[in-house]
Amino acid sequence: MSMRGGPGGHGGHFLSEEEKKNAPKVTKELLIRVFSYLKPYWKQMLLVLTAIVVSSVLNLYPSILTGKMIDEGLIAGDLNRLIFFIVLSFILTLSANLIGVLESYLNTWIAQHITFDMRNQMYRHLQNMSHRFFTENNQGDIITRMTSDIDGVKDIITNTFSSILSNSITLVAAFIAMVNKNWVLALLSLVLLPLFSLPTRAAGKTRWSLTRESQESRDRINGILNETLSVSGQLLVKLFGMEDFEYRRYERENRKMINLNIRESMAGRWFRVVLSTFSSIGPLMIYLVGGIMMMKYDSSLTVGDITVLVSLLSRMYGPVNQLMNMQADWIRSMALFTRLFSYYDMPEEITNAPDAVTPEKAEGNIRFDDVCFGYNPDKLVLKHINFELKSGHSIAIVGPSGSGKSTMINLIPRLYDVTSGSVCFDGIDVRKLDLSFLRGSVGVVSQDTYLFSGTIRENLMYANIHAKEEDMIEACKKANIHDFIVKQELGYDTQVGNRGLKLSGGEKQRISIARVLLKNPAVMIFDEATASLDSISEKAIQDAIDPLIEARTSILIAHRLSTILAADEILVVKDGEIVERGTHQELVGRGGTYTELYETQFKIGDDQKHTPEQA
Repeated sequence: MSMRGGPGGHGGHFLSEEEKKNAPKVTKELLIRVFSYLKPYWKQMLLVLTAIVVSSVLNLYPSILTGKMIDEGLIAGDLNRLIFFIVLSFILTLSANLIGVLESYLNTWIAQHITFDMRNQMYRHLQNMSHRFFTENNQGDIITRMTSDIDGVKDIITNTFSSILSNSITLVAAFIAMVNKNWVLALLSLVLLPLFSLPTRAAGKTRWSLTRESQESRDRINGILNETLSVSGQLLVKLFGMEDFEYRRYERENRKMINLNIRESMAGRWFRVVLSTFSSIGPLMIYLVGGIMMMKYDSSLTVGDITVLVSLLSRMYGPVNQLMNMQADWIRSMALFTRLFSYYDMPEEITNAPDAVTPEKAEGNIRFDDVCFGYNPDKLVLKHINFELKSGHSIAIVGPSGSGKSTMINLIPRLYDVTSGSVCFDGIDVRKLDLSFLRGSVGVVSQDTYLFSGTIRENLMYANIHAKEEDMIEACKKANIHDFIVKQELGYDTQVGNRGLKLSGGEKQRISIARVLLKNPAVMIFDEATASLDSISEKAIQDAIDPLIEARTSILIAHRLSTILAADEILVVKDGEIVERGTHQELVGRGGTYTELYETQFKIGDDQKHTPEQA
């Protein structure tokens, strides 16, 4: 997001209709909040301001000394004075440029440190957001806030803010210098400045409009290329015989872009003509009026003075034009801060209670007491859920897809909070427990196993960074994955690839189980851990799960009969309610929801697993 650029040479100077419509309301509170990020670096900002003032003033001196070179050197025929002013002018220019380098460094340093602070603040805030936030917001938007939006803040500080300061100071200093030379010609220059800025602004606006159209056309062409030249897209084109159709579509859009590029190029040429023409009017008028004054009225006005005034006027064109175009940059800057603040201001839904309890040890007793829950308060997903799971026991939760099974277990580690009722862990409402203690006491193995890019060791140790090597190996043995790992060339240091793509589903799932075991939680939850796996992988995982169920407090969401049979009690959930409960033998003959699930899902899955072909 560049905030600088020549007049009309970059889209940054003009607002689109959408940007105008959504322009934020700039309030005193917003400005105070924006500048609060600069407060820790006020000493550096003071140095930047000093450097801008000094470099802006020094940059004007060579223009002023030009008059001295002409009057006291060239016209007076004094070579020593001419050389003196030339050397002085060079030294001042060099000094201004060196101070400019310092100012640029300080500006960049401040900007980088502010974005460092904002990134840390944003990342900490996002880490504390509830699971609901990540399910309801687009992941791309979240990443954009963390990356390009905060990077935009850096551009605002290094470009927009500093540009406003330096251009304002240059303009004021140049005008004061002109008044000191001749107040009449200084006022004339003030009148002439809009002759340069307004036409170039109009020309730039036209060019910006064409640039936007051209970019939109490029985007459409890229869309066609992405769709039709991908493997899947090409297959579809060929199967439906649409090669000619797609060629005509591409050719039509390509022709539009070429025409727009020609118009944009010519607009740029006309823009330079306008710029050159109007920028010459000011100096010509100064020469004309100054010449008349010098020849007819004011004998004290010299050729050097007029030359200085022309040079200073030229110095004023850039700052005036940039300040006139700064409105768009300023609005975009405020809009960017508003977007960021909207994220910072999102409430952290799941937080530690002020008097959060941290028991010495987790037993793993769980009780749902008349629990109701809805992602939307007007529509409950769970209705009046009541059950108790004692330490060392296990329950299976079954039911049709979308009945609320996974939602129930998400309430235990407080990924969400209940709408009404309570979930208790060891007799204490989970909302009163310390979050770290609660989540450290609950281990979840989900159907959608997630592994970070890295080694198997790094993924396992994520559960317990202080775990010993022997503990890690023991966990892998219990999860039936140790033998597979040691057969790899690098063993536990084998790379898993992006999201574990180098491993099969069953291998990832067993690593996931080992990772949870290394965490050593009081309660283990298996959320359809064997779903979507082939029978061989399922058996390996089932062999790992069975002894764990016997040894720990466990909750199983399952669609395999063998898994369900291992549980002490079965809860049958339908439309967010527990409609049946009991053992397999008690439920299978009742003719209810469980019987229906058994006949259509569990029994078939179990029969298929034991067919001779798969034995």
